[in-house]
Amino acid sequence: MTLRCDRLDRSPAKILLVISSLSVGGTEKHLVSISRALRSRGWNVVVYSTGGKGPLAKDLGIGGVRVIPAPSRLCGISVRGGIIRLPITALHLLSVLLKERFAIVHFFLPEAYLVGAPLALLAGIKLRIMSRRSLNVYQGKHRVAGFLERQWHPFMTAVLANSRSVVKQLELEGVRAERLGLIYNGLDGEAGSLNGRARTRHALGVGEATLVFVIVANLIPYKGHLDLIEAFGRVADQLPADWRLLVVGRDDGVATAAQALATSLGIADNISFLGLRNDVPDLLSASDVGLLSSHEEGFSNAVIEAMRAGLPMIVTDVGGNAEAVIDGETGLVVPPRDISALADAILQLASDPLLRRSYGCKGRRRMEQYFTLDGCVAAYEALYLGLLAGKSPSEITEIR
Repeated sequence: MTLRCDRLDRSPAKILLVISSLSVGGTEKHLVSISRALRSRGWNVVVYSTGGKGPLAKDLGIGGVRVIPAPSRLCGISVRGGIIRLPITALHLLSVLLKERFAIVHFFLPEAYLVGAPLALLAGIKLRIMSRRSLNVYQGKHRVAGFLERQWHPFMTAVLANSRSVVKQLELEGVRAERLGLIYNGLDGEAGSLNGRARTRHALGVGEATLVFVIVANLIPYKGHLDLIEAFGRVADQLPADWRLLVVGRDDGVATAAQALATSLGIADNISFLGLRNDVPDLLSASDVGLLSSHEEGFSNAVIEAMRAGLPMIVTDVGGNAEAVIDGETGLVVPPRDISALADAILQLASDPLLRRSYGCKGRRRMEQYFTLDGCVAAYEALYLGLLAGKSPSEITEIR
């Protein structure tokens, strides 16, 4: 049952969600969804972005959520990207915390946590929450950041993960069990496709009989696009003559190498690099198989978005992928970086339409049972209400 904020007093507690960016990404989109949903249920939610305004700030505003961006200019001089950006952001955030006296401050993404956690302590905010949205692989590259994060963990009232894999890592980082919680990502029940399968395929120049695979992931090295293209290259001669891979996402440094690899393997004509798109539900509706070949992951919205669209999934066994996709039931789970296993999975689903249909239907049902936005927001409400009532995270059953 969904918890409502009318269980609070007449003046709901003010909550500040602090995030590093409002660009288009999984965590950012998750924050927009939960913020708008909480606001619609009467919560007094404010979002602070240490990275300044981004394209998702408009979506928050449409949902009635106030956005406070870090200043981009000081005395007419741009401070974005300069050495003084973080000190200026810290001073600005501290002034916001002191002025508005939030009851709860909730941090998303490492920069927001590293900058905001000491400021929340300094400002006397009693209820402090950190959400870890990914595996901690980044700490190996940024050891100082990892060290500082571990120093702030004991000062958090609650530390949240979005998968059991992330929970285990937080335990190893020293977070006490009674402060740990788990809230999975959630989506609205409807995919929201506007054009439908036939019209979208026509616009893409794809025939109705074409077997279409899709990966929705920004082209970042750890998303494994090169592995995926290599896997397709290995089985291309065993796939139906008319197949297509849709690669959807912003280029963060991999696109050129991916296109070159596709050309060298002789499959460039079968792969469409579509860039960042705002019609992902249409692209999913036009597809037959969903893919995620990442080397690391917290919990991927892209996976449950594809499950919502009824697609059978092929995912790598990292982070929460195998918690969303049940191997042999809603899709296939393969080891990360294992190109042969990935190729075998592609070939298995390509050759078995009945299996694709079975996995897709079961995946849709699993998403509706475990990964809805209503369920996700209800868990956040339970967390906030519980903390405001003096409970520890271990006493809040909705996040255990």
